[in-house]
Amino acid sequence: MESLSIAQNRQDFLLMIATLILVTIGTVMIYSSSAIIAMDRYQDGQYFLKRQAVFVALGLGLMYCLSRLPYQKLKMVAYPAIAVSFVMLLLLFVPALGKRVGGATRWLNLGFIAFQVGEWVKVSVVLFLAFFLARKKPYVKEIVRGILTPLVITACLMGLIILQPDFGTTAIIAVTTMIMLYLAGARIAHLLGLAAMFAPFAVWALCRGYRWERLMAFLNPWKDPHGSGFQIIQSMIAFGSGGPFGVGVGDGMQKLFYLPEPHTDFILSVIAEESGFVGVSVVILLYTVFILRGFMVSFKAPDLFGMLLAAGLTILISMQVFINIAGVMGLIPLKGLTLPFLSYGGTSLMMSLAAVGVLLNISSQET
Repeated sequence: MESLSIAQNRQDFLLMIATLILVTIGTVMIYSSSAIIAMDRYQDGQYFLKRQAVFVALGLGLMYCLSRLPYQKLKMVAYPAIAVSFVMLLLLFVPALGKRVGGATRWLNLGFIAFQVGEWVKVSVVLFLAFFLARKKPYVKEIVRGILTPLVITACLMGLIILQPDFGTTAIIAVTTMIMLYLAGARIAHLLGLAAMFAPFAVWALCRGYRWERLMAFLNPWKDPHGSGFQIIQSMIAFGSGGPFGVGVGDGMQKLFYLPEPHTDFILSVIAEESGFVGVSVVILLYTVFILRGFMVSFKAPDLFGMLLAAGLTILISMQVFINIAGVMGLIPLKGLTLPFLSYGGTSLMMSLAAVGVLLNISSQET
């Protein structure tokens, strides 16, 4: 009991506080951004708020449990987690189980809840890579005995994800994999060769279907303001309307059926309109604290497995934060990814809080 108490006291306080503040802001803004939509769809203005409150409670419980569980024990589930990822991705193609929303089949219909498989896969890939690369450390500079196996497995997973289609999650897994291989000691020449090998595929995928439309909308949204450019234009209007301090929480206009799904992908746009430059700056500052503390946990981890696991989880969240924020600001094409800790969504929130729990446990065992 004494050792548990000591471990708890040594957990990264700033990381935990930044997470809790972000979750609190997210819960408030989900209610603000979704009340009108919830009333229109379900005749209950608190529909999304109630569900998110349940997800927050479950996620915080999961975070607490994982913060108490020695992260070394996660090695036992690294391979099963990857196997479950393959099974769930394949189940998405079963008509009765795969739930199609917005032209993408990313959710597994479990009856009482829709489970977003990509969120599980991202964390599973990080856990698998951390375990495999730590075990294969002496061979990581070799292709056949070192990095070939994780590359084949992650490539197969990315192939199944791109078929959903979900280019954003695929890109996050690809970048995270490359960085984790580098941190594990893989040769830069091998990594550059892999990047060059997959670059044509990335370009091909980017130039097909809805991704090409989003790219064109990014370059010139006003060419089709009522079609492909509608989302980013409405987001820009929200940012511009907020000014320094915003119009007030609950008083925004863009959430009134202008911004599509303002409580999910575009929640930062609502924050920008209702709390202005100051509110967005606070959110970005909190994410900066979170990311810096996450990498600090990685650098101080007691072993290679802990270092790779902490780095991978931090990269996952930081990549998703960057892609979402840059997308809704019009800096990059939109990718349809939620904003961690802030956006509505049970799977995303619970997996993000689970990652925080692991980071907290690693921080309690810093050297």
